[in-house]
Parts: sequence; C-alpha cells; structure tokens
Amino acid sequence: MNTVLIVLAAVVVAAAALSIRIVKQYERGVVFRLGRIVGARPPGLRLLIPVIDQMHRVSLRIVTMPIQSQGIITRDNVSVDVSAVAYFRVTDAVKSVVAIENVRAAINQIAQTTLRKVVGQHSLDETLAETDRINVDIREILDVTTTEWGVEVTLVELKDIQLPDSMKRAMARQAEAEREKRAKIINAEGESLAAAALGDASDTMMAHPLALQLRNLQSMVEIGVDKNTTVVFPAPLMSTIGELGSFLAREAAAAAPAPLAATVPAPRSGNGVPVKG
Repeated sequence: MNTVLIVLAAVVVAAAALSIRIVKQYERGVVFRLGRIVGARPPGLRLLIPVIDQMHRVSLRIVTMPIQSQGIITRDNVSVDVSAVAYFRVTDAVKSVVAIENVRAAINQIAQTTLRKVVGQHSLDETLAETDRINVDIREILDVTTTEWGVEVTLVELKDIQLPDSMKRAMARQAEAEREKRAKIINAEGESLAAAALGDASDTMMAHPLALQLRNLQSMVEIGVDKNTTVVFPAPLMSTIGELGSFLAREAAAAAPAPLAATVPAPRSGNGVPVKG
C-alpha cells in the first residue's frame, strides 16, 4: 500500500513538473497541442497538459547582431571591406516560430546579402559620405523580408569601412592637393585685395603729394626704432631736395641786379664821320 502511494505521489509530482511553466516578463510562450498551434502565452505561471502540450519560449528583447566584414566592389569599381551591426526584435512570437526555423541565422544571412547589394550600388565617395542614407536603405529592405517572420529590424549601422592601401594613398594625395588649391586661392584673393588697396593709396598720394613724403618719413622712423645707425633717404625725397635746390638757385639768380656793360666811343674824323680802324 505504501509503495502504491509513493508511486502515485511520484506520478503527481512528475505531472506537475511537466504541466507547470513560468514565462518571464521579456518572453512569450508559444504553445503547441498535439502539433497544432494554440497561441502565445503571456508572462507568468502557465499550466500545460502534460505530454500533450509543448511550449517554445521566445524572447522579445532587442538582439544585437554583428554583420561580418563583406568584400564589396562599389559602383566605381573600388574594392572595400564593409562590416556593420544590426538590431532587431521579435514582434510576433507565433510567426517567429512557425514561419522561420532559425530567426537569427536567417537575419544574419539576409543582412549580409543586403549589405553587399546596397553598398555595391553606391560609389566610394557616396559610401564614405552618405552612411546614414545607406543605413536606412538596408533597414528598409530587411524590414520587407523580416516582417513575414514576425521580426522588426530597428536599426542598421555601418561599423567599419576598410580601403586598400593604394586607395588610401591616392585619397591622401587628393586631400593634400585640395588643401594646396585652397591655399593658393586664398593667397591670390589676398594679393588681389592688397593690389586694390595699394591702387587706392596711390590715387590718394597722387592727389596729395605731401602724403608720400610723410609716408617716407614714417618709414625712416620705423627703420631707426632699434638704434639703427643706417640712414636711408628714399629716392623721391632726394629728388625733391634736388628740385628744391634748383628752384632756390633760380629764384636767387632772378632776384640779383643785372651788371652794366661799359661802352667806348668810336673814333671819328674831322667831319664827324666814324673812322674804321
């Protein structure tokens, strides 16, 4: 009798162990009864019919899935290695179990092929500069496929873009040439502005000759700041001094009285006719 009771108690305990399931908050329990889908069970303590019911737990948390580096040829025939990362989560637990055998492996494969397809449609410059648009294109393409599996791709990001060494050197030379071009343009614009300013200054000095002399004197002051013993006289100043000396000489000559010339009377004959000597 005791043996029978013990056996019955063991059977009851085993049946309870087989029938009681705990579904966590971030999970959904998909129940099959004799192979047919019954539905998804919410979180909490759930009772199943032993042997008849089977439950598959499905996590609803966001999954981070790295996409391994893919060798891709861009639209302008440049070979690059691109890696990315995708984030997805299950939105329909029943579809994720019934419609697809392995959700993670399927998304990994479709993400790799989509990455190669989308990046291959862009040139190298577009791939480097328009990563946001490429990310959106990849996610939209993945969503079309994964919706049927009860999965939503929330985010796709390009993680790394590896370029060949020859392309890196070419891009470095291109960037250097671009910087030199900008430097030359800035220098030319500065020369143009300086020439215009000098033209305006020359017009002012032509209208006011004393301005040039004042500028020359200012230059002499700047030269002698550091106790310099060298005295520089600009050529215009020397010519001005020479012209001033000539002007003063002419004025002095014009102001002096003219000398009187001595006259000697010519000899005359007795009748008053001059005699040629």
